[in-house]
Amino acid sequence: MENSADPNGAASYFDAATAAPLHPVAREAWHAALDDGWADPDRLYTSGRRARLLLEAAQGAVAECLEVRPDELSFWPSGTAALHAGVLGGLAGRPQKKSLVHSAIEHSAVLHIAARHGDAASVPVDLLGRLDLEAWDRAVSAPGVALAALISASHEVGTVQPVEVAGAYCAEAGVPLLVDAAQTLGRAPVPEGWSMLTASAHKWGGPPGVGLLVVRKGVRWRSPYPMDDLYRPQPPGAADIPAIVAAAASLRAVVEEADAEAKRLSALVERIRAEVARTVPDVEVVGDPDNRLPHLVTFSCLYVDGEALLHALDRAGFAVSSGSSCTASTLQPSHVLEAMGVLSHGNVRVSLHRGTTAGEVDRFLSVLPGLVTGIRAEAGM
Repeated sequence: MENSADPNGAASYFDAATAAPLHPVAREAWHAALDDGWADPDRLYTSGRRARLLLEAAQGAVAECLEVRPDELSFWPSGTAALHAGVLGGLAGRPQKKSLVHSAIEHSAVLHIAARHGDAASVPVDLLGRLDLEAWDRAVSAPGVALAALISASHEVGTVQPVEVAGAYCAEAGVPLLVDAAQTLGRAPVPEGWSMLTASAHKWGGPPGVGLLVVRKGVRWRSPYPMDDLYRPQPPGAADIPAIVAAAASLRAVVEEADAEAKRLSALVERIRAEVARTVPDVEVVGDPDNRLPHLVTFSCLYVDGEALLHALDRAGFAVSSGSSCTASTLQPSHVLEAMGVLSHGNVRVSLHRGTTAGEVDRFLSVLPGLVTGIRAEAGM
């Protein structure tokens, strides 16, 4: 069946916050690295040394983008794996302390660790999704805190967090701060004030299967996994060197494009924010309207089933996500939207990328009101 949103029948992909389309530079670098990146980089024979050179070059390129030392950076099988390693390793590195402090809107990986760890404090956010800094200060200043975790910007509503101020409170309390920069890296400068940082390549246009963990020199970290070197962050198993090379090449490319792309995408997002509020009755556009990511906008429609709206948009040729994790398997609304205290039903997250055009956004805005009206009519609203 031909998609109605595009006269050529091509779907418009509006879910870059989950995974951005592969950057052309990443594709080229991956293919180029296949011939020399397959061997074990820890071996001393020629093919191993070639693989080592590729790995070290990628490590140096990413470190330069982040303005860190190459030996502070390690590559992991995913952003989630890097986040697990960072939080668990940070807790293990300070066994004399026990507590984990985190915001209420962290990635589910952090929340799952907190639930299993038990000794954890969740810090609230306001209606725009901004961290409560007074509550954060109190939480990190409490006795026995081993680690604090703060997402750099909400992956569901796009609100940018006050990382530098939160980091200053952590520094005053002597608590390391881990920042999840998955949505920020490659789109905006990395804020100061962190001790550890994680990110995921497929969020910026790199390949899936590559995550980053940066542990600053002097930060205590101990591997939570059984391995030979417990104090040098590195994942167990073999590294996917071609994917790592592609991730590094694409990060360098998107960092160079970041300012121009942020300006272009922010204008498109601002148009979506304004037009959805104007053309769709009973809608709430959530998140900070000013201090936000340039590529992401989320809105909730009253009297609309979110899953039905996502399917309707998919049939119309638009791939979007829901800021809500409400699915047939979990039946739970988004923990981020609940923490903010905003409407969580009929929720749609639109996140744009370097290939998104103004024409696609215009088509989306022309189709959306009718779909919402139709779903409400079917529900008798």
